[in-house]
Amino acid sequence: MALLEVNDLKTYFQTDDGIVKAVDGVSFSVEKGKTLGIVGESGSGKSVTCLTIMGLNAKKNTITSGNALFNGEDLLTAGSRRLREIRGDDIAMIFQDPMTSMNPVHSIGTQLVEAVQLHRDVSKRAARNRALELLKAVGIPRAERRFDDYPHQFSGGMRQRAMIAMALVNDPDLLIADEPTTALDVTTQAQIMALMRSLQDDFGSAIIVITHDLGVVAETADDVLVMYAAKVAEHGPVRKLFNRPHHPYTWGLLGSLPRLDADVDRLVQIPGQPPSLLRPPPGCRFHPRCPYVMDKCKTEVPPLVGISDDPDHLQACHLDEATKDREATKLLETTMAHTG
Repeated sequence: MALLEVNDLKTYFQTDDGIVKAVDGVSFSVEKGKTLGIVGESGSGKSVTCLTIMGLNAKKNTITSGNALFNGEDLLTAGSRRLREIRGDDIAMIFQDPMTSMNPVHSIGTQLVEAVQLHRDVSKRAARNRALELLKAVGIPRAERRFDDYPHQFSGGMRQRAMIAMALVNDPDLLIADEPTTALDVTTQAQIMALMRSLQDDFGSAIIVITHDLGVVAETADDVLVMYAAKVAEHGPVRKLFNRPHHPYTWGLLGSLPRLDADVDRLVQIPGQPPSLLRPPPGCRFHPRCPYVMDKCKTEVPPLVGISDDPDHLQACHLDEATKDREATKLLETTMAHTG
């Protein structure tokens, strides 16, 4: 059984302008020790999906349905007290901006000790030792001296490391990392992702990485979920999906990656803009931007189904498989030609 199994998850927000369908029928699973990458443009529903699983959306004006089974327990029907027990212990989350996610008036060490004592019946000394152990594990130099520093005294990379330490301090079974390398320089990004892989090996945690960076997904994920306009466009093992993408949106994402041998003014982009989730287009939500659009795409929602010879590789597109294979091959040949 999967550690986390999400089925037909829907999260709608009631606003003065109408109902925003932020997540609309998303399903996936994650096994212990594996990494799932969730990719898509801003506003595609990546973060809301995981906030819903964690029970962190505002209750007011939020409509949620489906289920999210964690070790067989449905998180969507769990009470607030039970969710508080799970969060920070069995499931932990690294948020996009550690500066706003950490309490600025408490030291890093105090916040780590509190995280331990909230879920473990241990002395303050034992909690402090555990906190120091994790700060050292995530590569904080002179951890004993930095223990009493405040978040503003840490650099961006060090704050991100401290957030990872706080997330892992209770050995969670599932770690959710929401844009863990945002606003970090390339070297620090590589260090953070290497650190997460190393800690996953040590603790055996499952990881969900939310990102718009396909490079991060290619390097770290076992499976990838491509989201567009609150729905799943494609889902499968990362190598299969990168080598044989079967959705025009995935082709657009892969084709828009910058290459060292390409001029800046020749970067390829996906035309148009993502649709409003207040009034999403009928049929396939990608059809207004899709160069392969057919009449059927404008009226019928494509089901998320497996490729005929690879049922684990799911895609939601009305195009015939011969066309999908041809375009996937063309994209791969172009990429290989550019990379040598």
